[in-house]
Amino acid sequence: MAEGGARVELRGVGVRYANGTADAVHAVDLTIDAGTFAVLLGPSGCGKSTLLRTINRLVEPTAGTVLIDGADARARPATELRREIGYVIQAVGLFPHYTVAENVAVVPRLLGWDEARIRERVDELLGLIRLDPERYRDRRPRELSGGEAQRVGVARALAARPRVLLMDEPFAAVDAIVRASLQDEIARVHRELRTTIVFVTHDVDEALRLADRIVVMNAGRVVQNGPPDDILERPADDFVRELVGVDAETRRLALERPLIER
Repeated sequence: MAEGGARVELRGVGVRYANGTADAVHAVDLTIDAGTFAVLLGPSGCGKSTLLRTINRLVEPTAGTVLIDGADARARPATELRREIGYVIQAVGLFPHYTVAENVAVVPRLLGWDEARIRERVDELLGLIRLDPERYRDRRPRELSGGEAQRVGVARALAARPRVLLMDEPFAAVDAIVRASLQDEIARVHRELRTTIVFVTHDVDEALRLADRIVVMNAGRVVQNGPPDDILERPADDFVRELVGVDAETRRLALERPLIER
């Protein structure tokens, strides 16, 4: 089921909202190699979600360029671009009147896939996220737990085989036990598919648990970008040092313990 990811480049990307007096994102240069699990980490209001949304043009940059596999994201209609980039948010956003299968099939249907291919893809993805297709295919969102609904959201985002998956605080609304399970599942999915994932969180432990690379943001700027162990061992400044906190040594030891099934 190998699918592979795309390279994402942000060159001088800035965002200033129409009513803003300062940039929400300021001159960000960032390259995320194909197949990387990159986590944007920082406190609320630091610009990480805004930066994420420039990739699929839910937010249009007021400066700079976003490239996906070398192609300018603005060179195509935004709706066409978004159908090729998976997007998962905290609120999930499943259509309540659709079954699980119909929710997962939304983008493939928009792209004109035939029904046999859609059914095969739905069952494939439900298996991937460990929801038995026979049991879950015909359920409605109201019949799902929070963790199950979030899994279906991930399956829907992956349905059209996107090479980039954007995830904006996707597990923040579930309890700690379910959250750890979802983290394990998305890590496993990433290992299997090698999709490029850009994941937003304010939770340091979640970032360390998932990331190949952590991009630390503060006040709309990238202040450090590197592997998790670099962030822990060589924080770039006092802000990063304080963000990592006094438990840096404990967190460093946690990095050495694999995720479930890794």
